[in-house]
Amino acid sequence: MNLFEKTAEKRYVYRGKILNLRCDDAVLPDGKPCKREIVEHSGGAAVLCVSDGKIALVRQFRYAYGEELWEIPAGKLNPGEAPEVAAERELSEETGLVAEELAPVLTLYPSPGYTNEKIYIFEAKGLKKGRQHLDEGEFLRVEFVPVARVKEMIARGEICDAKTIAAVLARC
Repeated sequence: MNLFEKTAEKRYVYRGKILNLRCDDAVLPDGKPCKREIVEHSGGAAVLCVSDGKIALVRQFRYAYGEELWEIPAGKLNPGEAPEVAAERELSEETGLVAEELAPVLTLYPSPGYTNEKIYIFEAKGLKKGRQHLDEGEFLRVEFVPVARVKEMIARGEICDAKTIAAVLARC
C-alpha cells in the first residue's frame, strides 16, 4: 500500500527568524484532500560530552515551557551550515569546550507530525578547555553531572529534553 501524501499547494502563514509556518493542501493516498500544518525549521545540532564519567549539561530557561531545562549543548543550524560545524560552534559557545573529534551519534526527528526539524547529535571526543562565549541574550549554566545521576534524572522526569534523553540512551 502506498503511504505517500502529495502536496497540492504550499501556503505560508508566517515567515520568521527561527521558523516558518505553512498550511498546505495535500492529497491522501486514497485520493482524498486534507490540510497539513507544517512548522519549517532549519534544524539543529547537539553534542554529548562525556569526560571523567560526567556529562556536560546546560541549564537554561525555555520560554515555550516556562521552565528551566537540563539539556546537552545544542543550537540551531544557520542557513547552509553543516551540522558538524554547528555542533562545534555550539559546544564552544555554551561550554567553552573544544573537541578534537565530533562523532555522529544519530539524527532525531523531534515531532514528525508537524515539523520538518532534524537534530543532528554528535559525541565529543578529545575535549580541551577553551572559552565560553554565549550569544547575546543567551543565559545558561553549565554543569558536569555524573552519568549515573543523569540516568536517574531521566528516570525521575527531571530531564525531559528529547535530544538529551536520546543521546544519553544511545551512548551511556
